[in-house]
Amino acid sequence: MKRDQFIKIVITGAVSMTTLAAFKNFTDELKEQEDLMPVLFIGHGSPMNGIEDNEFSSRWTQMAKEIPVPSAVLVVSAHWFSRGTRITAMDFPKTIHDFGGFPQALFDVQYNVPGNPDLAKETASLIHSTQVELDHDWGLDHGAWTVVRHMYPDAKIPVLQLSIDYTKGPQYHYDLAKELYTLRKKGVLIIGSGNMVHNLRMVAWNKMDVPGYGYDWALQMNDKFKDLITAGDYKPLINYESLGREAMLAIPTPEHYLPLLYALGLRGNRDQVSFFNDKAVAGSLTMTSVLINPYNN
Repeated sequence: MKRDQFIKIVITGAVSMTTLAAFKNFTDELKEQEDLMPVLFIGHGSPMNGIEDNEFSSRWTQMAKEIPVPSAVLVVSAHWFSRGTRITAMDFPKTIHDFGGFPQALFDVQYNVPGNPDLAKETASLIHSTQVELDHDWGLDHGAWTVVRHMYPDAKIPVLQLSIDYTKGPQYHYDLAKELYTLRKKGVLIIGSGNMVHNLRMVAWNKMDVPGYGYDWALQMNDKFKDLITAGDYKPLINYESLGREAMLAIPTPEHYLPLLYALGLRGNRDQVSFFNDKAVAGSLTMTSVLINPYNN
């Protein structure tokens, strides 16, 4: 039942028990919609975005102001590929500088944010498709802290990471994400952090400073991914190898792509989808990001 249909029925006085039951279902759906946290897939790009105030990082900062304040943040990062599934379960996760060749200022960053061991245990209990190991060694890699630090710079909101099991295929990860849906009802902001198009071997280093520069195949696949996401047609996205040569250029290895499938797996029936930071960088990367939102965009 749509909102305007119910209002019309109430005005005319034509309310039956069947109508009241339908209204209860309708209001229950609205309440669930209002209680759900949005979901994000963020193209994180270069680690330098973690300390630079640029168009991408500024949008992350603004996004945090546009969505409800979360009780905690759970990040599925391209940079924690593990055998099996793990979740950080320490009181204070360390800041991991998992990169090289960058300025010392980037290595000096410490994002001293709390973890949440109880939430880690609860999250592990929600996942029935595999056993989730509580991890006390990892921390927050640059796929997590470079983004979340811009969103929540006061470092008061707990942040956890969930690893990606490299022994499993795309369908497995899409399905596992669905088991996390309950966390959206508990105020947890779930972020997939990677890049839709990510081919470092083909980066046009001489075009790094050319805004929006992308190879034809990169732009083509980025548009194809967006069209499929908008249409809710996820089967080709899960089976991306069937999308042809351009898809294999865009996704030569899966780690930066799989976080997108986690975000899509968490989409509910009433969620709306929009895109931001929709630009190519250095030919073979795209920063295109996705907001999955139960509220009006």
